Amino acid sequence: MRTLPTLCLLAAFALPGAAQEPPKKEAPPVPPTAVRPARPAVAPVAPLGPGEEDQALYAVGLSIWQSLKVFDLTPAEFEHVKRGLVEAAAGKSAPDLTPEAYGPKIQALVQGRVQRRLEKETARSTEYLAKAEQEPGAVKSASGLIYREVAAGTGESPQPTDTVKVHYRGTLIDGTEFDSSFKRDAPAQFHLGGVIKCWSEGLQKMKVGGKARLVCPASIAYGDRGRPAIPGGAALIFDVELIEIVPAPAAAAVPPTAPAVPAPGTTSTSGAKPPEKPE
Repeated sequence: MRTLPTLCLLAAFALPGAAQEPPKKEAPPVPPTAVRPARPAVAPVAPLGPGEEDQALYAVGLSIWQSLKVFDLTPAEFEHVKRGLVEAAAGKSAPDLTPEAYGPKIQALVQGRVQRRLEKETARSTEYLAKAEQEPGAVKSASGLIYREVAAGTGESPQPTDTVKVHYRGTLIDGTEFDSSFKRDAPAQFHLGGVIKCWSEGLQKMKVGGKARLVCPASIAYGDRGRPAIPGGAALIFDVELIEIVPAPAAAAVPPTAPAVPAPGTTSTSGAKPPEKPE
């Protein structure tokens, strides 16, 4: 089932002729005697309790707002959105401003706002990074990573091929937390070859038992595309504790094999020629 934000975007931003797949051929009708595959059972949803319906409707509003974030709306612009919702609910929406009629303009607005938001986030991040590299103990590498040791470790440093066990907290530059193993109360394991470059580089500077802060420019984090909870162009901050370098699994023991017996007429594995048969 599609989530509400997805439905909102599909309903509001579906554009005639834009990014559409070619029409698919209709499947042939199923003969009435054919056995249709059973659909997986859907778990029943518990009915809403007293007062929960209002809370669920409030959550609908939050979901719609998540869908609108891409527009980077000012308070005045949001009033226009509210007017569209109110008039549509009352059946009084302007007939010439429907999503179908205005689709290309909505798409142009989306593209322009995404770019505007990216530029604003990039500018904020650039300013933050310039201050972060001036903090006591901060070391900036050629990649742009700003590394600051918080507590020295005493163990080994991981290599690019290692898997590590860590506790970490990730935030945006405004302090918004987007991920935390501390909140899950369980350390995480990562292979350094499968994480963002900021992590791979930063973890190799640490020693087991140590703690560090990694300040990552977008270029070695999630770039201009971002993630659902991370804006494009965003610099990120990770507070990391390196708990362990996870030992590689032991290779299975290979049973010893008997030395190869050379074929008749060939040299042996030692290079000696086999004895010739007497005539």
